[in-house]
Amino acid sequence: MRILILGAGKMGSFFTDVLSFQHEVALYDADPKRLRFVYNTIRMSQLDEVKEFDPELVINAVTIKHTLKAFREVIPFLSKDCLLSDIASVKTGLPEFYRKSGFRFVSSHPMFGPTFASLSDLSSQSAIIIAESDPKGKTFFKEVYGSLKLSIFEYSFKEHDETTAYSLAIPFASTLVFASVMKHQEAPGTTFKRHLSIAHGLLSEDDYLLTEILFNPYTPEQLVNIREQLTVLLDIIEKKDTKKMQHYLQKIRENIA
Repeated sequence: MRILILGAGKMGSFFTDVLSFQHEVALYDADPKRLRFVYNTIRMSQLDEVKEFDPELVINAVTIKHTLKAFREVIPFLSKDCLLSDIASVKTGLPEFYRKSGFRFVSSHPMFGPTFASLSDLSSQSAIIIAESDPKGKTFFKEVYGSLKLSIFEYSFKEHDETTAYSLAIPFASTLVFASVMKHQEAPGTTFKRHLSIAHGLLSEDDYLLTEILFNPYTPEQLVNIREQLTVLLDIIEKKDTKKMQHYLQKIRENIA
């Protein structure tokens, strides 16, 4: 299959590496310098090169802020039977875009990032494929994600964003709160060091990625839950209520069991 990947960032380069030995892959980025270390792949920095390549599948791997813009720029150079694809972590605006575009599409979300996951071993990671996607597109990505030993789930657009709000927004918000009150420690403990490492990793991500995940319409509900639990915990601590604390800790152990 002829596959065009948009964006030579971390995920674009990752998909290029994964697909280039079984497919004819081209990687497009407006900045030619980002294509310097690409191998076994056609490099493109001009959109008019896309038409001659005539891709059968386009994987949009640019940052969330530019996902829709990148699609709109490349569509004039695509044949109508080309399959559009995104790997966005938040799907806001994409269902409407695909519906109006007239193109077949497959939307998925590899639930890992280069910051925290070991890309050489993804057997403990997951991927979501959107249920409304084109059947052939779903089959393609199931095969790709299956070859990486990812656990694969199929959710609707709505279910995906609800899951993202729970699985990403809660740890992101918790980490940001930790970092916002953090002070330099002369003798940091092991737990503190682990939280600090997570904070450094999170804050090395693209600001727009973090913003879009936190601006997910389902995020506020999850943050309200955090606020409520902080209120409960603060009340127990202020009253020094040992029995309530033991009950609270037991409840948490059951949650994570």
